[in-house]
Amino acid sequence: MIPNFMYALIRPCLFSMDPENAHQFTLSSMRMAAAVGMTALAPAVRPSPRKVMGLTFPNPVGLAAGLDKNGSCIDGLASLGFGFLELGTVTPKPQPGNPKPRMFRLPEAQGLINRMGFNNDGVDVLVKNVKASHFYQEKKGILGLNIGKNAVTPIKKAVDDYLICLEKVYPVADYIAINISSPNTKNLRQLQGESELDNLLTQLKAAQSRLSQQYSRYVPLALKIAPDIDDSQIKNIADALIRHEIDGVIATNTTITRDTVNNLEHGQETGGLSGAPVRDLSTHVIRQLKTELGNAIPIIGVGGILTGEDAKDKIEAGASLVQILTGMIYSGPGLVRECVQALRQS
Repeated sequence: MIPNFMYALIRPCLFSMDPENAHQFTLSSMRMAAAVGMTALAPAVRPSPRKVMGLTFPNPVGLAAGLDKNGSCIDGLASLGFGFLELGTVTPKPQPGNPKPRMFRLPEAQGLINRMGFNNDGVDVLVKNVKASHFYQEKKGILGLNIGKNAVTPIKKAVDDYLICLEKVYPVADYIAINISSPNTKNLRQLQGESELDNLLTQLKAAQSRLSQQYSRYVPLALKIAPDIDDSQIKNIADALIRHEIDGVIATNTTITRDTVNNLEHGQETGGLSGAPVRDLSTHVIRQLKTELGNAIPIIGVGGILTGEDAKDKIEAGASLVQILTGMIYSGPGLVRECVQALRQS
């Protein structure tokens, strides 16, 4: 685990690089460190177990999807002390994503805009990488796999892509996240509509039931939703989650709003905005979801967590677990330990 003061020294170098290049450099470095055993030197994070979705999480702080889409750095990321890792988003077929540049830092706002577009090597590569990891082989923690649709798949046939991915990741996942909320795949958020969502969840639950019998294990499904929805949409989504007995909900993905960053460099770039600017939107959705869901379905809170206090805010709003990603870019990997400690004391 890199202490915060050390990350403060490294960050200017990383921030001098193109954001996507810095992202790949960081993953490559962690992968190499894990390969030569250096990550074993990282101090362990003291357990703080939570039982959610029928799973026992070593601690309530996880990695959000998007950092390691292909599962190429599982063992390196696990050394940072996460209670769970969520990999992806992955699609049935490999795809390059949107044209570069497609990632932009907004340091003044502690935010990040990306329009990556589900760039990944395909679901088969992800499954292969998961099976090859010590994390999976030695059952060291909870692994969530996040699935989506290919850009070339018409929205009317999107369910087919989710079913293909569900079938392939089911044997190796501890839970499966259904991403219908990325703003970077055309029309994807239409799947949050009432009739579209009903159709998707009906078919996913049927497949889950069949696969649970086939593999003699039940793998929970969690729906990942957007922050850019009003209270009536939140109620409709909550009703659908309860009606279809979905196991969890991840709130939230990135935002397309730009109210707080309009005047900043890169503030008008197309894509999803993450980091501090999405904090309040995400927390509002969590609070409203909790009102609608009660204790029927657990919430995983994500969006704008840059401190341990931010993590506590998500839990107090109604989340059972939290996830971080952009926060580590600004606060460093020590953020994992900080959040675990803050939630242990809360």
